[in-house]
Amino acid sequence: MKNKIIILLLLLLLAALFVANIFWGSVHIDAADVIKALTHPGSHDNVAFIITGSRLPAALTATLAGAGLAVSGLMLQTAFHNPLAGPSILGISAGANLGVAIVILAFGGGIATTIYTLSGGLAIIGAALIGSMAIMALLIFLSAILKNNLMLLITGIMVGYLTSSVISLLNFLASAENIQSFIIWGMGNFNGVSMQQMPIFAALCLLGILLSSLLVKPLNAILLGERYASNLGVNIQRTRSLLLLATGLLTAVITAYCGPIAFIGLATPHIAFLVIGTSNHRLLLPATLIAGSIIALLCNLLCTLPASTVVPLNAVTPIMGVPVILYIVLKRNR
Repeated sequence: MKNKIIILLLLLLLAALFVANIFWGSVHIDAADVIKALTHPGSHDNVAFIITGSRLPAALTATLAGAGLAVSGLMLQTAFHNPLAGPSILGISAGANLGVAIVILAFGGGIATTIYTLSGGLAIIGAALIGSMAIMALLIFLSAILKNNLMLLITGIMVGYLTSSVISLLNFLASAENIQSFIIWGMGNFNGVSMQQMPIFAALCLLGILLSSLLVKPLNAILLGERYASNLGVNIQRTRSLLLLATGLLTAVITAYCGPIAFIGLATPHIAFLVIGTSNHRLLLPATLIAGSIIALLCNLLCTLPASTVVPLNAVTPIMGVPVILYIVLKRNR
């Protein structure tokens, strides 16, 4: 009963932050005008454009991206028995970075100068998805060969180092303008998904979250050890493949549309555990999903605090994530 009340309170906080993201922004708009823009979506004035064309899709994107990254972190930390495992640990985010780096840095100004147009945006998203999916396919293939989770984890880290090396070489050869475009993408933001793109983005995120929810029972068994889980009838190989597919899909889609977002996937599962007080994934997984959306919406809100400007997302996420990670490290050390 207590945990259900906590989840209900988290949902109320999520709803409050979602509304705050609609009503608050770098441009001051009266509440009455915000309500009018929401109730008359066909309006073409500046206020309606800001609300329905920017704030609403950003709030929806933050809600889905935060939940997706958080549940990815939870599954990886459970599967690898490593509290510092996150969506970027297996090199999937690095694959997206490499795809975008090739488009922006290697193809010159042709795409870099149109990064904020429809064609430029689609090129960036497509490159990130292809890069992420390529790494994910490689990891699923290797998971059938490498039976040890630690070996798979080390392989993912090595893949990340390799892609970082290629990106460094591309940076060295690229022009200053293209490097600046790549850096801006790497700062992360929730404003990269338009309402026209939202159905595709939402469908892919929800598919990944649905796959994650199907792994609740195997993850609970894996908490007790892989050998014990096998004795309970859990197919470790299939579970690992589904886990890689779910985390890979979520990380690929979110990184493609929002850029590489730091710390949300790493820190949120620990925050959810501290709040909910149980490692039972039947409760911890929904709490992690909601907490991820809350943290993402809060970060998006903090990005708009300075008047008339927007702070990069990855300048805010460490404020939330670093204290949590330090607490976990110090707690384990004690």
